Amino acid sequence: MRPKNWQFSFSPTDLRLLRVFQAVVRHEGFAAAQEALGLSAGTISNHINHLEARFGVRLCERGRKGFSLTPDGTRIHEAAENLLRSVEHFAGTVGSVRGEMAGTVHLGTVDAMHTNLEASLDKAIAHFSEIAPKVMLHVEIASPQDLMQRLLDGRHSLIITPIEAVHPSIVARPLFREEQRLYCGRGHPLFDAAGVTLEQVRSHPYAGRTYMQSGSHLRDQAFDWRAMTSHMEALAILIKSGRFLGYLPQHFAQAFVDRGEMKNLLVEEATYFDGFYLAHRRDERNRASILLAECLVGALSQPDRTT
Repeated sequence: MRPKNWQFSFSPTDLRLLRVFQAVVRHEGFAAAQEALGLSAGTISNHINHLEARFGVRLCERGRKGFSLTPDGTRIHEAAENLLRSVEHFAGTVGSVRGEMAGTVHLGTVDAMHTNLEASLDKAIAHFSEIAPKVMLHVEIASPQDLMQRLLDGRHSLIITPIEAVHPSIVARPLFREEQRLYCGRGHPLFDAAGVTLEQVRSHPYAGRTYMQSGSHLRDQAFDWRAMTSHMEALAILIKSGRFLGYLPQHFAQAFVDRGEMKNLLVEEATYFDGFYLAHRRDERNRASILLAECLVGALSQPDRTT
């Protein structure tokens, strides 16, 4: 317990320890955070112990039952997110005063973007890195729900998501549309069937996306939901099992089709286009974030495909 007259003042060491703590929380454990931090599990443990001693509270439980935050740890984690975000914003402001583009930008995106040749995320990043070489760019992949939450709480500066903004503090700009097709895997009863009908499709187990459980597309109409996920990689595994039907981006699934591992069903009836957006907070003032947004819009935006 901390003494009654306990006072706290920050030092550079405290900020470094907080960054270690945030990495451990983000990766849900000491071992999982080792690669990201470049530290051994023992060193990470020592850093967390030191931080707990500084604060006078236990931040997390670790052991055979796994990693979890204590209630105090949860509160400090949330406060640390705001603090570190402010430090990064301050660094960017100082860089702006000096006439430099500096600081840190956190970009979040959904998975399965690398096969979309019509939305060149890699080219956008290359352009940004060329004109802002001193900016530290953090790129993370997460589910659309997690991306939006991280944008709202300040962990991400920008996100690329199929979910249009639903919060007044968020601005979402349309980027492109992505063709989604219905597939089954080799070994599925419909894989070698001819003349597949809508009624047949609806009678088979379906693997859907957690963020698309309602709507007007075929994917939501009377499908037999038996599995769900937020990630295309996981959805591809479910489809390849031969036990589930499911939707995938056409560009991502094409390699599986070419190898004979998947079959596209009901091309005319079941295909639809999913809109993608670039979202950021309405009050975003970080120059580097604004510049990255411009690079993303320039490389990914397809005006004739966003309506």
